[in-house]
Amino acid sequence: MQVQKVKKLLDDLYYTDYNVPFLEDDPVQIPHQFNKLQDKEIVAFWTAMLAWGQRKTIINKSKELFELMDNQPYQFVLNLDDTGRKRLANFKHRTFNYTDTLYFLEYFHRYYNAYSSLEEAFLRDGKFDGESSLIQFHNQFFDLDFAPKRTRKHVATPSRKSACKRICLFLKWMVRNDRKSGDMGLWKCINKSDLFIPVDVHVMRTCITLGITSKKQVNWSTVEDITEYLKVLDNSDPVKYDYPLFIYSRYSKILDLIP
Repeated sequence: MQVQKVKKLLDDLYYTDYNVPFLEDDPVQIPHQFNKLQDKEIVAFWTAMLAWGQRKTIINKSKELFELMDNQPYQFVLNLDDTGRKRLANFKHRTFNYTDTLYFLEYFHRYYNAYSSLEEAFLRDGKFDGESSLIQFHNQFFDLDFAPKRTRKHVATPSRKSACKRICLFLKWMVRNDRKSGDMGLWKCINKSDLFIPVDVHVMRTCITLGITSKKQVNWSTVEDITEYLKVLDNSDPVKYDYPLFIYSRYSKILDLIP
C-alpha cells in the first residue's frame, strides 16, 4: 500500500472514535490508579514487564502484586525489609516468579534511595540516546552482584536483538501524553519523537499487511524499520500510531465495513 494511503488509514483510525474497547481492558489503566510520580513509575514499569498473555490476566496479576504492597509501592521499596520480601513470596505470573520479584524489589530499593525519578536511569548525560539508552538501562538494572541470570529475560535489551516490546511500551506510557491511548506524559526529558514503536505479533501482522515492513521476524531491526516508516507519517510523534495499529489488528474486519 502506498505511503499516503497508509497515512490516511492510520490517521483516520487515530482521530476518529470508532467506539471500540481499549482503555477499559488495557494494562495502562493500572498506573492511572496512583497519584505519586514514583508510584506511577514503579507500577507502570512492573505492569509493562508483566504484559504478556491475556490482558485481563495481566491486569488482575498487576493489581494482586500492588495490593501486596498495600498499594504504596514507592514506600514499600524504600523501606524494604525481610517482612516485605516474604509478603510477595507467593506472587507469580507465568514465568515471572519469586526470584524475579525479589530482584525487582532490590533494584527499586537501591535506585529510589539514590534517585527521585526512574527517568534518570534512561538518560545519558541528561539526554535520551535511543538504542544506547535502552542498553544502558538494561546494564544498570542488572549491575547488582547477585542479579539472577533468569531475570534478565524479563527486561529486554537491543544488544540481544530483542524487540524490547515491553520497555518500548513503558516509555510510551511515561513520555507521551494522550487521553486516547492512556499515555501519561509524566517524563519531560525524553522527546516523544525519539520513542520506538512497541511491536508484538499483532502489530507485526498489521505492518506486513499494510506494507510498512517487509521483514518477517519480530526483533530490534524490525522495530527500527517500522519506527522509521512511522516517522515518515509523523516525524514528531511516530509512536502515536501504536493505537491505530492496535485498532486495525483487532478490528480490521469491522472497520472494513465502515463507510
